[in-house]
Amino acid sequence: MLLLGINAYHGDSSACIYRDGELLAASEEERFRRIKHWAGLPVQAIAFCLQEAGADLTEIDHITVSRNPYAKIGQKLRYVFKRRVSILALKDRVRNSFNIKSLKSDIAEAFGYQESDLKAEVQYIEHHRSHMASSFFASPFERAAILSIDGFGDFTSTMRGLGVGDQIEVIDSLSYPHSLGIFYTTLTQFLGFPQYGDEYKVMGLAPYGSPKMVEPLREVIRLRDNGLFALEDAYFRHFKEGVSMSWDGGSPSIEPMFTAALEKRLGPARRKGEPLTQYHKDLAASVQRITEEVIFHLAADLHRRTGEPNLCITGGVAQNSVANGKIVLQTPFEKLFVPPAGHDGGTSVGSALYFFHHQLKKPRSAYRPQAYTGARFSNEQIEAVLKEAGLSYRTLPDEELFEEVATRLAAGAVVGWFQGRAEFGPRALGNRSILVDPRRSDARDLLNEKIKRRESFRPFAPSILREQVGTYFEQIDEVPFMEKVFVIRPERREEVPAVTHVDGTGRLQTVDVLHSPRYHRLIEAFYRKTGVPILLNTSFNENEPIVNSPQEALDCYLRTKMDLLVLENQLVSRQD
Repeated sequence: MLLLGINAYHGDSSACIYRDGELLAASEEERFRRIKHWAGLPVQAIAFCLQEAGADLTEIDHITVSRNPYAKIGQKLRYVFKRRVSILALKDRVRNSFNIKSLKSDIAEAFGYQESDLKAEVQYIEHHRSHMASSFFASPFERAAILSIDGFGDFTSTMRGLGVGDQIEVIDSLSYPHSLGIFYTTLTQFLGFPQYGDEYKVMGLAPYGSPKMVEPLREVIRLRDNGLFALEDAYFRHFKEGVSMSWDGGSPSIEPMFTAALEKRLGPARRKGEPLTQYHKDLAASVQRITEEVIFHLAADLHRRTGEPNLCITGGVAQNSVANGKIVLQTPFEKLFVPPAGHDGGTSVGSALYFFHHQLKKPRSAYRPQAYTGARFSNEQIEAVLKEAGLSYRTLPDEELFEEVATRLAAGAVVGWFQGRAEFGPRALGNRSILVDPRRSDARDLLNEKIKRRESFRPFAPSILREQVGTYFEQIDEVPFMEKVFVIRPERREEVPAVTHVDGTGRLQTVDVLHSPRYHRLIEAFYRKTGVPILLNTSFNENEPIVNSPQEALDCYLRTKMDLLVLENQLVSRQD
């Protein structure tokens, strides 16, 4: 049975394909279109998935999409009449619903077929059920509480449930307009970061401030006795105007959502490009603190309801790795699983998993981390690209390659590292990465100014050998997807300044020899030379989606100041 999962007509559109329950491929459309968070129909991602499966669109048995335009229709109508929502907002929502309802014909047309040529029917899976499935069914847990939090989807912003075996039971949910994701996005805009997906900048800025504005924010978002929360409508435009999202040219954007009342309460909003002051840093710290309080509140109440020791968290808010790193410390849960693609891009996988397991009642497979499901290229394909560019290169066997790259890293080189299948999700996990010696005190400035060209306050991540986590971090856990921030041991911080954030933390990736053997061997080689089992790992890109192909990696290398480029077993050096 071939199952095609899709997230369409929304930011981070994506596709995946399963054969008899085995994930063959998954990718976000942005990797092919080269536009961040690309929205619309993921035609190129679908084509890639079909190619990986060796299948034609007409052979697909089922198509799932992580939206259900029929969900909560009565509640939506009551809200429209009660709030007198603007006509413009209504038109935007109606247009989006029509796009989802015409999905089968749109896909058929994109691939040159008639709708009747496709035997698959579209299965509409509610947005948050897709999120929940993407986490629980991909986790190592047979039983777990599940918490999904994002902006909103299908008129729901938060959903809590219980996963047992191949079934998910929804316990409760919180409907639009009350949304922790919208709260964080609105304050992100307020702080002068208007682009879709800028929330991580607030998370990176927060440690530079003090949470001095927590009390004013408690009037903006309130915890409720039922374990949920509520927004105060005076501070948010979306209560009456809706959320106006457009994706001209595929790039999603959201209109500002804060009101004049919020500026009256917090002070003037920062305009894009204005200097960041201590006030802005304190506000970022306060927003992060409140967000964590809400997450812990939701989780603690969910634990009270389920009694489960394991928690699966997902949704856009689950990309908040700082909060994720504290959940086990601040709630009764003992173990936490966060999927590699907890954002909306992962709902293509979630919709497929929900249909396959929950609706078809097919048994789950044994757990294995699945973050490397994207495009891959052979040494022969890579050599063809390098020859076409007229560049000299060397082809080295693995052990010789790892030794040379580790030596160059230890000597201060910045390395573009391209191997295996591209990662699925927003993080570079050692297959499409830029690597640097974490001992370099100047690494952050070097990368920010000469290669990444991004804000100086944003931290860089440590990739660490799984077996060495306790030596450097105060918590010991598997963190294969760079989804949690842990405190670095005080005595180790001066040793690895490039990956130690201003508050003494690091968003780590634990590297396991079974699931990422070549990357593990490279870090081992670096460890033998330096005594440090860590590499600084940042995504292989420059203000664009993470590179997908050898040509894109080469282009990025040539226009930046990287010293070394490794494409599988091919090594390109500016010294050669």
